[in-house]
Amino acid sequence: MTLGVLAPPAASDSAAPAAAAAGQDAVQRALNTLVRDDGMPAALASVQDRNGRARTYTAGVGDLTTGAKVPRGGQVRIGSNTKTFTAVVVLQLVAERRVSLDAFVDTYLPGLVRGKGIDGGRITVRQLLQHTSGLPDYGMHLDDDEIRNRYFEPRELLDLALEHPATAAPGKKWGYSNTNYVLAGLIVQKVTGRPLAEEMDRRVIKRIGLRHTYFPAPGEMTIRGPHPRGYHRSPADGPLRDFTEMDPSAGWAAGQLISTNSDLNRFFTALLAGRLLPSAQLAEMRTTVPAGTSGLRYGLGLTSRPLSCGGVYWGHGGDIAGYETRGGVTEGGRAANVAVTSIPTDEAAARHVNDAVDRALCG
Repeated sequence: MTLGVLAPPAASDSAAPAAAAAGQDAVQRALNTLVRDDGMPAALASVQDRNGRARTYTAGVGDLTTGAKVPRGGQVRIGSNTKTFTAVVVLQLVAERRVSLDAFVDTYLPGLVRGKGIDGGRITVRQLLQHTSGLPDYGMHLDDDEIRNRYFEPRELLDLALEHPATAAPGKKWGYSNTNYVLAGLIVQKVTGRPLAEEMDRRVIKRIGLRHTYFPAPGEMTIRGPHPRGYHRSPADGPLRDFTEMDPSAGWAAGQLISTNSDLNRFFTALLAGRLLPSAQLAEMRTTVPAGTSGLRYGLGLTSRPLSCGGVYWGHGGDIAGYETRGGVTEGGRAANVAVTSIPTDEAAARHVNDAVDRALCG
């Protein structure tokens, strides 16, 4: 099903070299495909070369009801990209010798993590950040419609997870679980004595000047700045429904942030350039384990994915009802991030989002 009308190619934020025109056209074509063939209401991208010159792209419409244009550089919910921000704060505390990666969770949250096959005295901070803890994912037991208007305290999310058995012994297997990052956020709060949102804002967002990135306040269901509306299918073959307004607290340290493609490019560029972490902690973050069969590897809140033109890019990605974001930074300093305003419900559409990132980074 095709939704909306293709937008014309976006103008550049700053002048781009003529030599890169073919690559830029490839990005626009990739976004057009996402709208025309994959039924995405809108697709947005920001591409930054190694010299900091940036170009933005849009396709589709920002509001299916009114047909409004996609706001260039619009804010979106970035879902699990939030995990990288949380991991950075934890690793900053490691650099300050206030947290140890190889300390057990019980060191900071004594007696909190207990369940069937689950013992916080056997799970390390490193295993939380790397998704090798064996903790069950609370997110598997939440329904999007149920949580849309409900506020969750982090402890409620943890309690929901602990109702279920461990998926593996600590350190034995990689398995993605939002529960890991809720615990990482709770450790930040216990060690600093401050809310996670305040620590993230002070240590990361303000530090590198992310002007369009923020952690929504409790009960805040809207998106503050210009944004395309987000749509969701549940079940996967159901109709698109407007999910722009929602309570994101079920994501918390694992997925609550709002940002823009350009801010994400700035964040991952600063991170990989060593502006947020000392070299020792950045090296720990980039030490990866296999995550699936697509060549994806997972470090401490950071992934690497192969590029068609050789090498890898570093980033994360995120899904939350209404939005999906993918992107990262190459070793050479090129950055790209792509957002679509509905989570892909089939493999082809999901692959096309990743293809758009690949085209942008290989252009």
